[in-house]
Amino acid sequence: MLLRAGMKAAIPILALGLSSSQPVSAKQPADPSDLVLRDSFHDGQFAPGSGLFYKDNPEQRAGRVDFQQRHVATGRAAVTLTVVPACRSPGETCSERAEVWERPSVLAPYDRPVWYGFSMYLEDPLPQDDGRYVMAQWKREILPEAKRDYSPFLALRLYRGRLGVTVETDLIESFPVGGAQRPDGCRDGEARALSRPTARQTRALVAIESGASPSNYPAYFDSCAPGITVIRHADLPSAQQGWIDFVIRSQPGPDGDGHVEIIANGVHIATVRGHIGHRGPGLGQNQYFKFGPYRAPGHRPWSVSYGDFRRGPRCTDVIRSGQCPPQ
Repeated sequence: MLLRAGMKAAIPILALGLSSSQPVSAKQPADPSDLVLRDSFHDGQFAPGSGLFYKDNPEQRAGRVDFQQRHVATGRAAVTLTVVPACRSPGETCSERAEVWERPSVLAPYDRPVWYGFSMYLEDPLPQDDGRYVMAQWKREILPEAKRDYSPFLALRLYRGRLGVTVETDLIESFPVGGAQRPDGCRDGEARALSRPTARQTRALVAIESGASPSNYPAYFDSCAPGITVIRHADLPSAQQGWIDFVIRSQPGPDGDGHVEIIANGVHIATVRGHIGHRGPGLGQNQYFKFGPYRAPGHRPWSVSYGDFRRGPRCTDVIRSGQCPPQ
């Protein structure tokens, strides 16, 4: 793993916050979901009170972390995270990651709402294929005894060079577009979904890029999931626009009481309610967030820059422009 801090000399690993056990502060609220966290990345390392660290594991050791002041959204600095080809062959079952995680000490309970804000810039060249490209994701803790893998219940993804947001839940009822129940497509408010019976999960595409239509996204989103409802207020900005500031409300609810809000550059994009997230044996009690490029094996480096991380229990803790949605 290559660590850089602008023009500064190399910084020791612990100073960069790669140890998940480093304390956030001497005094914390009883409920971690009440924490208000910030990181502007201007010290050439993760701020001690931000709750962030770069996880040191085999998949991430080929990643690069660059605290830089050359190209920033606001303030004086940003962090650029890069994945490079590390899998031995494109068909190999492995992933390439350069992700920043939340520390275990700040993780919020799974059933609590948490608001996040961050700025993101997708560096050129932008991947244009149908591969797996994720820039930010929210997951439930998975314990070692879990019998299967679980996808993120909320993720910011790239599809053919276009932004998309997905939510995921345990397998729920869905109806194929053009079938007997949905001959004319999804009904108002129904999420366009991918049913994955083998994985026992349903993934819904809940926000797409401005100027795009479902036909610009993978054809496997071919069903309608009435258990996930979407109110679309606007579309996502273009992935090629430059810096985008996201505000996200994360509240999973695998029994149908989930609630996600998506805001981009101060514009309310979508309200998502219903079945969001997972339940079952081998799952922990907390949710967690991580950001950074994550993909299936690739042929060239892929970089994403981030700035102005914030987290809090209220929208007003994290929003920079626009208005908070009614709750």
